[in-house]
Parts: sequence; C-alpha cells; structure tokens
Amino acid sequence: IGLRPFPRKRVIGFLAFVFLVLSVVGCFANPILLSVKNTPYDRQMARIQSVLASVPAQSTNPELPLRLINRWIGDLRNIPYGFSMKWKTPAEVAREPVADCKGKAVALYQQMAQHGALGLRLVIGKRAPTSRSTHTWVQWTTASATYILDPTINWTAQTVDEVADNSYVPYYAYAGHQKYR
Repeated sequence: IGLRPFPRKRVIGFLAFVFLVLSVVGCFANPILLSVKNTPYDRQMARIQSVLASVPAQSTNPELPLRLINRWIGDLRNIPYGFSMKWKTPAEVAREPVADCKGKAVALYQQMAQHGALGLRLVIGKRAPTSRSTHTWVQWTTASATYILDPTINWTAQTVDEVADNSYVPYYAYAGHQKYR
C-alpha cells in the first residue's frame, strides 16, 4: 500500500472552503469572549471595581421589565455628554452635570444589579467600525434574549438581533470579578 498525496486541486479547494467557513462564522454568532486575568483597563477601572464586583440583589424576577430598564436608560441618556479621563462612579454621575459613556454604563450596570438583574456585562469596544475611540455599554443576557443597553446613544434597550453585525464590537467585558477579551 502506497501513500499517494492528495491532488493539488483538492488541497487548494479544501483550504479555500476552510477559509470561507472561518471568515463567515462571525456573521452568525456573537463574538466569543475568552476569560482573561487582566486587561489594559484594569488600573483605570479600580475606581469602579466595587460596583462591578457587587453581588446582585436577591430577586424573584431576574428578568426586569423592559419598560423599567428603558426608563433608566432614558434618565441616563438625558444627562449631557462630557468626556472624562477617569471612570466616574455612579454617585459622581448622579451628582455632576455631565457624564460620558463609561460613567453612564457603570451607573446602569449598578442600577440593574441592585434590582436583581443577572447576566450583566460591562463592555468596552467599538460602537461602529469607523469609530476613532472606544465606547462602553452594558450587555444583558436573559432567558429570552441578549440586549445591548447603551444609555449614551440609545433611548431604549435593543436586542443583539436589532443591531447591525458590525456595530457594538466588544474588545473587553467585565462581569463581577470575571474579565473577558
């Protein structure tokens, strides 16, 4: 029995197929975030680590009503935008006249956790492919859907199916003490 190599056309065809499959996989699923020990943002986020690590309140209904979530998003959306180099705490966001995406997202994260929401992630990434800087939002996964909660740009919660595939691209995410890339 001799080993004969595969014909060149077959190998090239197989490699082209594998490349096609790997390049299309991202279109059909949420990006996969892998658990990491640290991120480039860890030092900056020391100010808000207690908010992220706080245990959600006990809740008989972990799926909060969307109308309540949308009210919180709207309240934060009404705060004028003002960039800050530091991550503001929710208390600072409530007290100061302006807040940026980081502060608004952390405030929403805390509000939801205090009301028993599970499946929360604070996400840092790109809002759009043409964005020159990063953006921060909250992602909330429930039994019925996964939502993008962006109190800086949107007035209401959006399911991931409602957002364009190239929008809200995560780079890093935080859920309690857990960090993802």
